[in-house]
Parts: sequence; C-alpha cells; structure tokens
Amino acid sequence: MEKDVVLETKDLVKEYRIGQINTGTLRGDLQSFFARVLKKDDPNINLLSDQYYNISNKTHRALDGVSITVRRGEAVGLIGANGAGKSTLLKLISRITLPTAGSLSYRGKVASLLEVGTGFNGELTGRENIYMNGAILGMSKAQIEERMEQIIAFSEIGEYIDTPVKRYSSGMFVKLAFAVAAHLDADILLMDEILAVGDVNFQDKSLKRMEEVATEEQKTVIYVSHNMTTIRRFCTRCIVLEEGKVVFDGDVEEAIEVYTQRKKLGFTNENDVSALPRRYCPNALMRKVSFTACKLLCGEDCLVKEKENFGLEFHFTAKEAISGAKLKVTFCDATEQPVASAVSEAIEIHEGENSVQVVANISALQQGSYSITGSLMQVSSFDIFSYYDNVEQMGFFDIEPEQSGLLWATRIWGKSKLPPLRIVGGDQLE
Repeated sequence: MEKDVVLETKDLVKEYRIGQINTGTLRGDLQSFFARVLKKDDPNINLLSDQYYNISNKTHRALDGVSITVRRGEAVGLIGANGAGKSTLLKLISRITLPTAGSLSYRGKVASLLEVGTGFNGELTGRENIYMNGAILGMSKAQIEERMEQIIAFSEIGEYIDTPVKRYSSGMFVKLAFAVAAHLDADILLMDEILAVGDVNFQDKSLKRMEEVATEEQKTVIYVSHNMTTIRRFCTRCIVLEEGKVVFDGDVEEAIEVYTQRKKLGFTNENDVSALPRRYCPNALMRKVSFTACKLLCGEDCLVKEKENFGLEFHFTAKEAISGAKLKVTFCDATEQPVASAVSEAIEIHEGENSVQVVANISALQQGSYSITGSLMQVSSFDIFSYYDNVEQMGFFDIEPEQSGLLWATRIWGKSKLPPLRIVGGDQLE
C-alpha cells in the first residue's frame, strides 16, 4: 500500500449460505453428517425440512467484487439501500467475519462502532462501564483513565456517573455509550448509524466530535447512514453500494444524486407495492390491511407541474371491514427526511379490494426529488396512532424548477404542514 493509504480492498467477495447451517450442538452436527454420508433421514431436520432441503445449496452474495482505497484523514460515507452490503463491508474490515474471496489490508488500529452500548452491564455504574466498555473496544486502562474526565464531560451524565446504568434513562445510556466510543484511540473508526443518538443538541455535538476526529486528529472514518444530511455535513467522499457492488465512488453531492436516481429506477406512475418491506407492520399474516399499489396522477415520467392538485391513487386489500380509518401521506426529500405530510378524512374500508383517490396540495415543496410514504391507521381520541400498514418509498416524483430559480429547502422533520387531503374518487369512501 502507498504511504498515506490506510485501507485497501481488492475484488472483495462475501457469500452467505441460505438455510440451516448446523443444529447448534456437536452431537447433532455429527448425527446429521453421518446421516448424509449413509444416505439416511436426518434425525435433526425439523418440520421445515423440505424448505431446508430445497435451499441448502443456495448462497447469497452480500458483496460482489468490492475494490476501494481509503487514505488517512478521509471521512468516507457508505450509502445504499437495505441489503446493499454496507454493514457486511464494515464487518469484514473489523474482522467480525472473513471474506469468501478477494483481499483486504489495512494499516493501524481499527475500532468498530457498529452498535453503541455493546458490552454495557446494567449492574455496574457509569464509571465502571467506561472501564469495561473501553477495554472491550481495545483501550488500555491508562488510556481510559487519561480520557475519563473528557468522556464524563462529553456524556453530560454529571453526578450520575457513579450510579448503576440500569437506573439511567435510554437517553443517558446512549449518551454515555457514544461518549466512550467517540474517544477511542484508533486509526480507523467504523460507524454504522451511531450518530443518531440522544437529543438534537447531543447529535450535533456528536457530529462535531466526529469531524474533529477526522480533520484535527487525522483519523480515518468510514460512516454508514441513511441520513443524507449527516452524510453531507460529515463526509468528504461517498461510496454508493448496490447489490454488493460499488456503483459510484467520489464527490458527496454526486453520490447522493446517483443514489437518489438509482432508487427511482423501476418506479413509474403506477407501482406495485405489495412486496415492499414494512417498518411498522412487517408481518403480512398479521396485517388487517395491506397496500398493493400506488398510482401517481401527474404528468409523464413522474414529473409534477400542478402542485396544488397533486393526485394519488392507492389500492389496498383488507381481511375485514374497518370503520373510521385514515390515510396519511408523507413526502420525503432526496435526503430521505420527511418534510411534509397530509391526512385524509375518515374512510370506510371494506373486506377485500379497496381503492381511494386523494389530492394533495404540495405548494410548499420546491423543485427536487421526493418519495411517498403511505400509511393506513386508526387514530384514537387521545391522538394515538395505530398502524394497519405503512409503506415507505411507494413512488418517486420530481417537481420541475420554477422560473425564479429560488429554492426553499428544509431538513427539519415536519416543517411543512400541508392542507388536508381531499378525497376525489374511489369506491370505499364514507
């Protein structure tokens, strides 16, 4: 490697075997092995045996020929959709798992911050956990004692540092855990979504600390996040992964644009959303209502010109009739941050197929790319939401530039409150 290169991978490949790997015990593994050799029934195969037999020889390639070079002092962002291989790459660099093929080499000490708070013991005090967690993350006792006051001050725990952490609030816990992680003595820091800790002020302080690590202390940081705002602010370079391959490596703004445009590939004015992942309602068998399609009633190529009357049509199936449900539409900007939302009046959902058309006034949104999140929910008298289904990125659209060329950009959750959705069609209305 060149003198200033601290990390280099060449044609890195990582494959995982799909299905059951072992029985969990040496005795069971030996029984299964000899059963296969003697061509007898495996005594440890459970009721899903057909499924396991069918997929036992299949593999999933999480990384497919990844070659990157990272230099000292760089803050590199890794972005991509879920399953693109971002976390897998960090695990290979940190030696949590080994590559299937290819080579990986680095210079210096690597510290993995893949999950804040790993190794904390609730029965120990905050100070005792600093010693223990620092040791787990590779710091010596002398290094921990040297940084102790800095860690305590950064964590904002104050007089509660000698209280067992089981009595901490969740916010206090993550603040202390990040404070330890932020003061590691390492040449390469690997971070996976860990800057989203604590309150807004602490997040800002955490980001500034990481900026100091990269710029002033000349340490290399590799940061995985879905939050494009922190990627923009913190990273000097960005890598886009897609299906285990590097599709872009370079300028941060260009990388975000590539990522945004590639997300929209395959999306049209009419989209089947039945198989998209759900955050709040992941189990299809337990959902009473499921979105099946989202149709954008706008111009061709998902280009919106009439912002006051942006039409959407949603299709969904219901296992039973539901009264008084509401449809919520949330609009997210190119950084995947929610910037505006609107809620419909109550609707009646019938058993079986349903459809509803709504019109949203999105005049507050300016030129740029946006994605749509749809939610079907019940709202109690105490304004408590109960989701029937929630699907992110059901569709994408672009708002064309205005003649003035002025941009109004917000990255604050809920900044724009839109007028109520107007229901204009469909067959399942009150």
